[in-house]
Amino acid sequence: MANKKISELTSASTLTGTEEFAVVQSAETKKSTLTVLQHYIVNTLEPTNLTVVSGGGTIDLGDSTYNNAEIIVLSWSGGSDTIELTLPDATTSTNTNRAFRIITDSTYTTNTKADLTPIAGQTLDGSSDAYRINKAYEGIKVFSNGVEWFIIQKKAS
Repeated sequence: MANKKISELTSASTLTGTEEFAVVQSAETKKSTLTVLQHYIVNTLEPTNLTVVSGGGTIDLGDSTYNNAEIIVLSWSGGSDTIELTLPDATTSTNTNRAFRIITDSTYTTNTKADLTPIAGQTLDGSSDAYRINKAYEGIKVFSNGVEWFIIQKKAS
């Protein structure tokens, strides 16, 4: 088996997480397990920073920029205003069974508002109404079941 190409190897059956595999780290081949790798994947979040601007109108969270966002950190720039954040289409394969978080930083006040709104014909917690974000350090986590969006967690300072 030493001279087989990767494409010629037999497919693995159900994995338990304890199987060893090769990893190249700093030009050295080492061994690891899926359990070790999963620890790093599960316990890290890469934030997507989004500065919303007074008079900015609508921001489409269905834009490809946000396809892989797990957490969106909102900053506010400008005077008092309300902007709209439109949720992506809950029915697409990209968003079915997807959850993501939106949090605000210290630049938000009660006079700076972001309305999280489902697209036409869809709902957020069974309603077509927007969820208003207007506090510093506020957070919301939403989930799509492939039909609609659910608020599964929210936090306000």
